[in-house]
Amino acid sequence: MNIKCLLCGVFLITHTITAGASHPVSERISASISLKVPGNQAKQYPLTLQKSLNDNTYYLETSEKIPVTISQSLEKDNGKLRTTVSVTATEDIYFNFSQLLATGFRHDDCQFYMPGFWYRRNLRSPKSAPSFHTSDSWIVREDRLSAPLTGIFSENGKQFITVNRVDPFMTCALSTHREGEIILSGDNSLGFTGFENKNGVAALSFGFPYHEAPKSYIRKLTLAPEVTAFQYLKKGESILLTWEIFEGKADDYSDFVRRTWEYCYDTYSPKPVNTPYSIPNMKETLSQYFVNSLVDKHPLVYNSGAHLHIDQCAQNGRAEVGFIGRVLLNAFNALEYGMETNRDELKANSYKVFDSYLKHGFTNAGFFKEWVNFDNNNSEESVLSIRRQSEGVYAMFHFLTYEKEHGRRHPEWEQRLKKMLDMFMQLQNADGSFPRKFRDDFTIVDKSGGSTPSATLPLVMGYKYFKDKRYLASAKRTADYLEKELISKADYFSSTLDANCEDKEASLYAATATYYLALITKGEEQKHYADLTKKASYFALSWYYVWDVPFAPGQMLGDIGLKTRGWGNVSVENNHIDVFIFEFADVLRWLSKEYKEPRFSEFAEVISTSMRQLLPHEGHLCGIAKTGYYPEVVQHTIWDYGKNGKGYYNDIFAPGWTVASLWELFTPGRAEVFLAK
Repeated sequence: MNIKCLLCGVFLITHTITAGASHPVSERISASISLKVPGNQAKQYPLTLQKSLNDNTYYLETSEKIPVTISQSLEKDNGKLRTTVSVTATEDIYFNFSQLLATGFRHDDCQFYMPGFWYRRNLRSPKSAPSFHTSDSWIVREDRLSAPLTGIFSENGKQFITVNRVDPFMTCALSTHREGEIILSGDNSLGFTGFENKNGVAALSFGFPYHEAPKSYIRKLTLAPEVTAFQYLKKGESILLTWEIFEGKADDYSDFVRRTWEYCYDTYSPKPVNTPYSIPNMKETLSQYFVNSLVDKHPLVYNSGAHLHIDQCAQNGRAEVGFIGRVLLNAFNALEYGMETNRDELKANSYKVFDSYLKHGFTNAGFFKEWVNFDNNNSEESVLSIRRQSEGVYAMFHFLTYEKEHGRRHPEWEQRLKKMLDMFMQLQNADGSFPRKFRDDFTIVDKSGGSTPSATLPLVMGYKYFKDKRYLASAKRTADYLEKELISKADYFSSTLDANCEDKEASLYAATATYYLALITKGEEQKHYADLTKKASYFALSWYYVWDVPFAPGQMLGDIGLKTRGWGNVSVENNHIDVFIFEFADVLRWLSKEYKEPRFSEFAEVISTSMRQLLPHEGHLCGIAKTGYYPEVVQHTIWDYGKNGKGYYNDIFAPGWTVASLWELFTPGRAEVFLAK
């Protein structure tokens, strides 16, 4: 087993990082090893650094004799410090090793970063999820993070320090418990990383195997007690552990995230995933969802894609315009594909969907009926959302434009969309934001502006389709809000509808919104929107994995060979990966050309290939009952959405949005084509 660790990193750092510290090196470093005898509480032994005769090697020693020897070697490389630690057992042991580096930054002056999990202080998240509301010190398993890294940014000093695990992650071991002291069942590659407040000084904390404190996070809004894992090491065996310490300066938190993402991308160098599925293969298989999910026995005709059971994929009565259902976008995708492949069933079914929504799909005021449950007395969701409404309008503009290009007009639909955009402008606040949730009578339920960028897309499309400058002016006002409140503050929050926290979709939607405005404007105005797109895109990118999480034997996702690189974590509350991408790959490719930044287009290809891996079809169903019903809640760490846990899916999923997301990923250039007409 060759699993490199961060163990000795702290000492090295002190040679290359001043971090404003004035104390001697010996006062800034601490390390310890905990040894456990099964059936007994572990005992922790503080360690001290002793220099060897070799200038690059040090020993970590205790005041007591213990059955393990620890040495470390240090290597400087392009301003970074790499530490390799060797742990050798002189008797059979169960151990957990930890190390702490005091940065010299005042903890109160700092913002913190664990990519795909922790942004600033996670203060948008509730106290029942990891956040400063519960503690100002957190250490977590590495597989929670899109890169196994923790960074601390000093706002006063404009300095940052990161610690990053750079070992091959080959193995994961099962455990019988989730809390307390646990002994791992076999070989394991996963350690821990995080930050701690030590007497007012921010410190980087890291070690091996994993440890989570002050709480572990086991399911949505459910914190659990601390957990410490112990790795078995047989007498005479050694483990190598490697971390890299990187320090630098950044203009602000956004610049810090940018620099750290580029560093992680270059360090892990994620490559496209080899799969047997071409884009035509993907579409042909996914199209079976369009056929098998269609429900046409109610006033609304729709593809059943929300709250399905993975072991059945049976149709239900829930019709949802946007968010997890994406009924109208799926109908358009099915129509376009049906026309391209001359599949009459797809064409006929799609027109049924559009005709039914035109006749039965609007509220009294003229908004979309966002969510109707025909299994529950045709009940409707009384609280509306700017996100679902926007996603419905977005789909309809693609439909109307496609139809017009083929000589078919739908004037009644056009009038409906004009009315909806006019109602959007009634909802828009003076600062350019939109309320997240509201009622049909325009009363506000949730005034939060985190979902604002979802409205930008249909407003820009409405301007292009109807030639009405009011819609473009409204879209530009949303960008003013995004720039002032989200992008400039590096505060992307609550775009998803089932959580109130920092989330991927807020930054992704912000980047897509300003991308649309960059496509429709020229000159300095276009450059301004492009710069905003680039800035927001780094935050969206930070949610996407650049490394492959290991799974234990018996965990289905590992057994079928899933590579996590290119998949995105969801939010602080919902700690799983999924295929939410939609048009973001187009944004990355466009940015790559505009800024001559190959990382963007290269990673778009990683995403495109990686998200093909779990395509369910005969002989390769990936734990899903039906062909083409792409999975949603992909549980990659010790967390679950309610059922099953790491290596599996939750028992309920929503292929309505996963199919729509992948379809847009595999239909590049939609926005550029639409806005160029």
